[in-house]
Amino acid sequence: PQLPHGHVPLPSFWKVVEDALQQSGAQLRAFHQAFETVTPSPGTQPLTPAEERKVLSLVSKHGPDKLYQVTSNISGSRDLDLTLLRGQIVALLQGADTKGNTSRWLVDAGGPRGFVPAAKLRPY
Repeated sequence: PQLPHGHVPLPSFWKVVEDALQQSGAQLRAFHQAFETVTPSPGTQPLTPAEERKVLSLVSKHGPDKLYQVTSNISGSRDLDLTLLRGQIVALLQGADTKGNTSRWLVDAGGPRGFVPAAKLRPY
């Protein structure tokens, strides 16, 4: 029996699916190329394989434009603050804390999420 909602012809449906997959594939290749060509700036430690996997995971979850590098060690003093080492890569989730304070950002550190001082982050 036919379902009551509008029916998309199968060829059109597959065309939409194929287009979406091609677009995702192209984006993934672009991310991969960008990642390959990013040369660490002077003073940046090379990433360990574990850190590199974490960065790739953060890129796929949040996109490359959300990545930031920690510029100096951060020791979290308040609840929900993260303690991070210089050179770690994080993804920006929100450019303010729960009270709207824009000097503390909510970040994903590849597992733990919490707040860090915005002044100690630079775009990666």
